[in-house]
Formats: sequence, structure tokens, C-alpha cells
Amino acid sequence: MRTSNHSPLWIFMGRGRQGRLDTSRRNPISPRPVVPSLPCPIPGSVRPENEAAAGRFRDTFSSGGISVCGNRRCCRLLLGAAMIPIPVVVCVLGGWCVIYLADTLLRSSSSLKASYEDWLMSYGLSISPFHMRWQTALFNRLFYSWGRWKPRFLYLWFSIGMVFGIVAMFGSVVLLGKTLMQTLTLMITEAPAVQNDRMLQVVVPGVNLPISQLTYFFTAILISGVIHEVGHGVAAIREQVRFNGFGIFIFIVYPGAFVDLFTTHLQLISPVQQLRIFCAGVWHNFVLGVASLIVLFLLPAILFPFYYTGVGALVTEVTEDSPANGPRGLFVGDLVTNLQDCSVRGVEDWNSCLGEISRKTQIGYCINAATLQQLSFPARVYRRLDGTVECCSNSSLTDVCFSYSNNLDSHLYACLPARKAIEASQVCRTNMDCQKDFVPSLCVTPSLENQTRLIRVKHPPHIDMLFVGHPMHLQYTVSLSSFVPRHNFLSIDLPVVIETMCKYLISLSGALAVINAVPCFALDGQWILNSFLEATLASLIVEKQNRELVGFLILLAGSALLAANVALGLWMVTAR
Repeated sequence: MRTSNHSPLWIFMGRGRQGRLDTSRRNPISPRPVVPSLPCPIPGSVRPENEAAAGRFRDTFSSGGISVCGNRRCCRLLLGAAMIPIPVVVCVLGGWCVIYLADTLLRSSSSLKASYEDWLMSYGLSISPFHMRWQTALFNRLFYSWGRWKPRFLYLWFSIGMVFGIVAMFGSVVLLGKTLMQTLTLMITEAPAVQNDRMLQVVVPGVNLPISQLTYFFTAILISGVIHEVGHGVAAIREQVRFNGFGIFIFIVYPGAFVDLFTTHLQLISPVQQLRIFCAGVWHNFVLGVASLIVLFLLPAILFPFYYTGVGALVTEVTEDSPANGPRGLFVGDLVTNLQDCSVRGVEDWNSCLGEISRKTQIGYCINAATLQQLSFPARVYRRLDGTVECCSNSSLTDVCFSYSNNLDSHLYACLPARKAIEASQVCRTNMDCQKDFVPSLCVTPSLENQTRLIRVKHPPHIDMLFVGHPMHLQYTVSLSSFVPRHNFLSIDLPVVIETMCKYLISLSGALAVINAVPCFALDGQWILNSFLEATLASLIVEKQNRELVGFLILLAGSALLAANVALGLWMVTAR
């Protein structure tokens, strides 16, 4: 029997692994691609009501006075990041075609066939369309040393894993059922809250998984798969099942691992012993997820001698087309401390502040009445198509229309140079917030269209960045870290790499544990269910054929449930 693990389609949020049990002496429990998904929403674009407005926003950004997300520009940026590059697709498909063609030619050659097949066998290689596998006995001694280490501890360890696997089998059905209902609700209502509440989502690399994250994605898949198979292999040796070898494979672009067990030995042991072996994979994935979660939680303490936290969000990357990229924008190494009046002590604060700014109405700024009169100049006031007011009709690239009220009129507008007007100003909501030091001041609020916001970003000792655009565009084009190096020679990327890898391991390994426990054909859940029925129903249902019929019906329902989730999830991600 060979237990293997194929590519994921789910992420936890969710991801899974499948298995297959052949009737030959050496066969695999091998996971096929199930689908993990990472949350990577692309915010709705902010559309200027006319082309002139769009042009003014783009030009203002380039002027260096205010960083602006020109709407169409940002849409191209975000959508472009979600497309799989055609050269990558061509290289993958072309590479597999070359490999398969070379394999076919060598096997059909009368002079080279024997030596080629001997070479493949000697190195444990196997090639089929879009699938390449390598198996070795080099690690057998290591596996046997692990399987014979502290027998009582391993007995307790895998017994706990058996209980977890059985609970996970039932829990995974509940989770898939809930996910299916949420997906159907989302299809009917298109409610964004339902989208965010789903724990399992289908992942399509290059569509809802950024291309830049593929290294983390595939590395986490491989690590999760290896840990999964180590669990099966060590548990099998503990239960006196012969271990034939360990291997790694590539399915299209997805890496995975497998172990080869002696099927006859596996069939001779008791159902409870079988359960310890079949549940060991999902148990080890759960443990890996918990261990990654602990490392992620303790990361500030672990890195404390080298990095400190709680002082701001450190900029680690600004994309080339980011609205924050400019002479007065953000640069790698800048430390962001405030967004408007919202204090930023780390990445979580950065995200929560942007979310709050996006949800609330535009905040205002206190300006001295004399300064307001001095900076403003006559301008024609007109309404945009969305009902908002524009009053800057000149050709300046750094002016913004502001609205305010005084004791005589509640609807006044002034076109002001944004930086001079608000750079050192206090934020406000009403005129009452500005009545300090007996100096007459007014609260002026930028009059912007749609969901556009003017955001003042503090990153001392540099001059404040003024950003005009949708807050989410700023969020998705600037990468930050909560960890600030104590010494100049330390990399600002290392904590981000560790943190991101931990998150992927939690998500993918957790999804592998959950999805692979589903009572579904070709998954570990199939063998967990069969062994569970043999262990619990043998005295109630005497005929083995009847027990197998019950198991078959449950597997059929579980397979249909999983297939429905995958099909609808793929449709939600791609077709829509």
C-alpha cells in the first residue's frame, strides 16, 4: 500500500489531500488535488465620474504633491497581479510535453529501451503524463528508528491521533456542509459577509492566489505532505506493518510525498490498528498546524534579541505601480506610525485603520479661518454625477476641493492646496473639534467622489504622504512588517518570510487534515471509515457485505458533498 499526497485545491480557510488504496501488494493511499484557497479579495474599483477627473488624479500622483490612486490604473494593477502569466503556462505545458515525448521515444527505441528502464528502476523514477515520481529506500532505516522509539509513547501518541481522526471525519462533513450552504447563499445574495465567513475556499494559483506567493504555497504543500506521510509510515512500523519506502512526486506543478507499505500486513492487523495508521496523517497535519500557530504567536519573543515590535509598521515593499510610489510617497525602510488620527503600531493596526477609514466618512482638518481665506481662491462649483461637489476647476495638480460651514452658511466650498492646508492640521469632524486656544478655526473636509479618501500617512522623519484614492488600493500595493531590525545588517524580510510561511502551514496543513478526513473515495477518510465500521459495527451487522454497503453509501454521500463544494467553489473563483 502506498500513501501519497497530491496537490491541494483547498486552503484552511482550507486545503486537502486524498488517498487511494489498491488491492495489489504495494499500493498507495494517494491524495489527488483538492483545492486550497487563500483570502485574496480584489476591492471594487473606484471610478471617476468623468475622464477629466481621472486624468487629474493620475497627474496629481505624478506631480509628487499628493500620492493618488488613479482608478483605472489601480484596477489594471490589481487585476494584472491576479492573472497567470502566459509564458509560465507555456513553459509548464511545454516542459511536460518534452518530458513525456522523451520518455515515449526512449521506451519505443529497441536499442535504448532496456537500459532506459533499468536506469529508471535503479533510481526509483516513474514518469506518466503530468506526473513524475521518485521512490527510495534510503530513509527506511530512519523511519524504522522513529517507529521503534519509545513504543509506549508512540502507542499513546497514535491512539490520540486515532481519536482525532475519527472526530475529524465527522467534523469535516459538518464543515463541508456548512461551507456548501454558505456558497449557495453567496451565489444567491452575493453578500460579501458570507464570502469572508467561509472557512474553506477553493484556491486557483494566479486567480485568487497571488503569483508572488507561489513559493510559500508550494513549499507549504510539500512540508505538509511530507509530515503527513511520515505519520503514516511511523504508525505503520509501530503496528508491525512492513515499510517499503518513501518518495516524492510532482503532479503538474504541485509537489507531494508518499510512503509505500506492504498491503498484506496491513490487511492482517486489527481494525483499531488500521485506524491508528490511517488517522496518523491527518493527526500529524493537525499537530504541524498547531506548532506553526505557536511559532507565529511567539515570533515577537523568539526574534526579540534581533527585532523589536510595537513602534510602527515597517515598509518592506512598494509595488512599482502603487499610488504610494513617488518622490513624496513611501520607501522601503520607512516606519509608518499614523494613518490620519489612527495610531499604527504594527501591520494589524495598519489594516484595521485602513478598514476603518474605508467604512467611515471622510475625516476633516482644522484650518485657521485667516489661513483658509488666504489659501482659497474663487472657483466654479459643480456637482459630479454621483452627487458630490467639485470646486477645483483650475489646472493645478495639487489642489483639492474642501467643504466647510460657518455660522452663516452650512454649505461652503474652497479649492485649497492640499499639502499647505492640512499638513500640520489637527483632524476633526465638526467645527467644535477645532475650537482651541481661542483661535477661530474651521473644520474643512475634502469633497471627493465615490469611496475615494484623502489619507495623511505619517512616516517620520519624512514629510507626511498625502494619499488620494480608495484605501484598499493602498493596502494591497504596500507590504509591511511589524518587526523592526535592531541592527542595520539584519534583513527586514526575514520576519516576514517566517511569518508568511507559518500562516501558509497553518492554512494548508489544517486544510489537509480536515479535507483528507472526509469519508470520500480515494481520501484517507475512506479507509478511516471502513476501519471504523469494522471496529464498531461487526457485532451489530454480522454480514460483511452489509457493512461494506453501509460504508459505500456513506462514501458516496461524502464524495458528492466534496465534489459539490469543489465544483461550486471553482465556479465562484473562476467563472464569476
